[in-house]
Amino acid sequence: MRLNLIVGYDGRPFSGWQSQPDKNGIQDHLEKAFAAILEKRVVVHGSGRTDAGVHAIGQSLHADVPEERLAPDRWRAALNAHLPAEIRVKRIRVVSEEFHARFSARSKQYRYRIFNENWLDPLEIGRAWHVPGALDVAAMEKAVQALTGKHDFRSFAANRGKPEETTVRDVWKIALRKQGPIITLTFEGEGFLYKMVRMLVAIIIRAGQGKISIEEIRHLLTDPSARKSSHTAPAEGLYLIEVGY
Repeated sequence: MRLNLIVGYDGRPFSGWQSQPDKNGIQDHLEKAFAAILEKRVVVHGSGRTDAGVHAIGQSLHADVPEERLAPDRWRAALNAHLPAEIRVKRIRVVSEEFHARFSARSKQYRYRIFNENWLDPLEIGRAWHVPGALDVAAMEKAVQALTGKHDFRSFAANRGKPEETTVRDVWKIALRKQGPIITLTFEGEGFLYKMVRMLVAIIIRAGQGKISIEEIRHLLTDPSARKSSHTAPAEGLYLIEVGY
């Protein structure tokens, strides 16, 4: 029986999503929870990796389990009983054998939180990027408009160790919202390159600080071979919100 799990986690205590030699990846903890129930290894397949410090509200994954072991509605409580408090299985459904958490995904939504005040609220430590000083929200909106759409985002991708088949991505929507000291940037698209969202956030903030012009941002999109953006927002402000199928 193939299960699709929707999982939320606080990324701070862990070494990122992917299994690590220190066994502190979120994937490691989920596989340990399955092993505690089934007394054998179950491989967990995620929709994609999140780096150390990145959070998730709706990470999607799948795993194959014996059909006779537990009813689908009992798996959530059983897994949560064996997981750290910072990781929680939120929803589970039975899916077909053709479903794959990564390869069946059609869209992803990320949110990035910024705390824009000269002091940092202690409750925001590890949950938002502290950016002190005034920001020009109108300039940030113009940067958002320039970055939305289908572009070659080669200038906004970190090297993962192997080349991408293509660096063209379609960013359907970037929504900017400011409420008091909290600024949120929500990104929706078919998919994103490695660290792309964090690099886009950094360039939008730099636009708000007057450190880069809209023309320079457009140049990074129209001539990505010219140079790469050298700024990346910290991991702790990023949240994987939803994976669409």
